[in-house]
Amino acid sequence: MNTVKKRFNKFWHWLAILAILFAIATGFQHTNQTGQASSGTITNILRQFTRYSTSSSHSSNSSLPAPSKQQAEAVLTTSVKKQLGGSVQWNGHGAFIVNNNRPQLNANISSAPYAVNKVDQQGRAWRGDAWLNRSTRQYQSREQTNNGATSWKPAGFLQATNLSNGPSHAYDRGHLLGYALVGGIKSFNASESNPQNIATQTAWANEARSENSTGQNYYEGLVRKALDQNKQVRYRVTDIYDGNNKVPSGAHIEALSKDGSLSFNVFVPNVQNNISINYLTGAVTALTK
Repeated sequence: MNTVKKRFNKFWHWLAILAILFAIATGFQHTNQTGQASSGTITNILRQFTRYSTSSSHSSNSSLPAPSKQQAEAVLTTSVKKQLGGSVQWNGHGAFIVNNNRPQLNANISSAPYAVNKVDQQGRAWRGDAWLNRSTRQYQSREQTNNGATSWKPAGFLQATNLSNGPSHAYDRGHLLGYALVGGIKSFNASESNPQNIATQTAWANEARSENSTGQNYYEGLVRKALDQNKQVRYRVTDIYDGNNKVPSGAHIEALSKDGSLSFNVFVPNVQNNISINYLTGAVTALTK
């Protein structure tokens, strides 16, 4: 996986160079009244390219197949539903709408941006809570900011690889507060080895980001877009555990912008269509069709 990531990052590196050259050429074609190149044109092109290329750390896995309703509902035990604290409705694309999509957040606040983590009574990564704006966004890759790959593993991270009929691997180091959303906050540890912000999460739940496969990355994308539009956003992610399990049953994700244009309350189940998980230990069994 590290080799693939390096090749992918190198691809974006060279594509970025081409984009810069294109931006410069385009800028000189758009001149102002004094005959000088329009710096605004260049800046806008580069900004749009940067957002596209770094908006997600999993761009190559945007269309992972969504789990079935039956598989997703398997983690909705009585305990999990109680912790979600509201009605739960299947969205038809892998996740659940909670409390009629109304977040239990207050965005009518005046404060500097912040991001904090909380662990539960068993020391498990439990909640990420943040007040975000454009300054908190991180457009550089993890490698550029020295937050790249790590050998550290969260509890229950019993990896399985070479899987078929879906993602090729079982687990990612799943974040509560995503790097692209909070990486601009210098006081926050956005690395993949922060035990308060990282838990064992399936590749699908972490990476899927299409309208037909709504993993955590899909909902983070809505927040990224809002921040890029200079909106202020209250954002909270709570990992839901069933009993003493090492692996969370899923991520409860809520967001509310100060102007009310962004608002959602969802639960992304920690499942994947080609594996079965022992949530107590993290052990994985490959499923064949």
